Amino acid sequence: MARILVVDDSRTSRKILKGILEGEGYEIVGEATNGLEGYEKYAELKPDVVTMDITMPVLDGIESLKKIKAEFPKAKVVMVTAAGQKTKMVEAVQSGADEFVSKPFEPNQLKLVIEKVIS
Repeated sequence: MARILVVDDSRTSRKILKGILEGEGYEIVGEATNGLEGYEKYAELKPDVVTMDITMPVLDGIESLKKIKAEFPKAKVVMVTAAGQKTKMVEAVQSGADEFVSKPFEPNQLKLVIEKVIS
């Protein structure tokens, strides 16, 4: 099963994502609380997939995505968006995001997105 890095400044969101993904059999190899930490953990752990929140302190998800993709072009990144972030979603896709999921998380949708990105 795929190894996943969860990047989100919300502990609750990380916990929910982790619970859903582990329930589907995925291995959570790490967690990060901001975009810079997410980039650093990606470089260290080289997970199969990253779930990346857009709005975070230090370095936002889009800037973190750009850094990861610049250094690791084959990285698979799924952006996590809150309602009403359409312009940010467009920017994320233009910056190399592979897919996106919205909060609140719908377990089945999350599973389908991860499967799509991996295959």
